[in-house]
Amino acid sequence: MSHPTRLRVTVWNEGRHESTQPEIAALYPDGIHGAIAEGLRAELGDDTVIRTATLDAEGELLSEAALVDTDVLTWWGHMAHQDVPDETVDRIQRAVLGGMGLIVLHSGHFSKIFKALMGTTCSLGWRNDGDREQLWSVAPHHPITQGVPQPLVLEQHETYGEFFDIPTPDELVFISSFSGGEAFRSGATFTRGRGRIFYFSPGDQKYPIYHHRDVRRVIANAVAWAAPQSRELPSDRQLR
Repeated sequence: MSHPTRLRVTVWNEGRHESTQPEIAALYPDGIHGAIAEGLRAELGDDTVIRTATLDAEGELLSEAALVDTDVLTWWGHMAHQDVPDETVDRIQRAVLGGMGLIVLHSGHFSKIFKALMGTTCSLGWRNDGDREQLWSVAPHHPITQGVPQPLVLEQHETYGEFFDIPTPDELVFISSFSGGEAFRSGATFTRGRGRIFYFSPGDQKYPIYHHRDVRRVIANAVAWAAPQSRELPSDRQLR
């Protein structure tokens, strides 16, 4: 199956913080998914087809047919990982193996789909004291880093730290340093089957991270990088 002319992106967000915590809703009145989608539209242009979905209102946007119609899926989750149905995870894994791109954001490292694709605990060290974070590109010629300052600075953010229990990445793209002293592998790529995966750690819900111009540029670059050139759904035998 050839790649379509228009890039098709589905932005998924569990949507629980914005619906239960007024301070988060004030930062993201259109939801975290809305802010990510807005950034993608600004960076990628009107020719990109962008759809959004949340855990409680995803409708058919994560059905098998919808995933076939999605070139790249972005994923943000935090407090409701276990509420994502296993059959949804299986469909997404099948789509990634067949060529769909996947961008996993912030605490999505603990999502069912990321852990299934990585085969590890994906655990890490963390604290949340509003430290300054600097993201250093260690792959300055990678498509994901283009147009991104060196370093990318977040004045306040949750601190993630090593050890981050992931497999050795195909490419390490960003390393973060924090004002409290921690370091973290904050941007890494993986390939599973035909699908490209990018993990990017910025995005704690307590900070306006997805309104940050440079964070939006990284995500847009990653979406363009992860877009498949061809798609093929794997057989059940290939999934075992």
